[in-house]
Amino acid sequence: QLQASGGGLVQPGGSLRLSCAASGFTLDYYAIGWFRQAPGKEREGVSCISNSGGATYYVDSVKDRFTIYRDNAKNTVYLQMDSLKPEDTAVYYCAAEYQPGGSATMLESLYEYWGQGTLVTVSS
Repeated sequence: QLQASGGGLVQPGGSLRLSCAASGFTLDYYAIGWFRQAPGKEREGVSCISNSGGATYYVDSVKDRFTIYRDNAKNTVYLQMDSLKPEDTAVYYCAAEYQPGGSATMLESLYEYWGQGTLVTVSS
């Protein structure tokens, strides 16, 4: 089971840190992706990280603002979101893909486990 948390209301330019914690299994062999779905829009990939943390990817719209990292000892992956914009408003989901080989992708169909989502609202 994956549990996403850390969402909330923040002003433009502010920061939030999302957490994705796993229970019942270890994330050591899993790539983790963060996805988001804004009202009236399709879900899109935001960022992903390989099981070792050695590879990370970001969608262009969040590059240089968001940072994904993981603490395997805590079985948790984080998404640090800085310089938030109103267009970042969405429900954010984390997902896990069994991938011990050290790669990661933002292809949704490869992700097996999904968290329940956490709402991020960026508004003044």
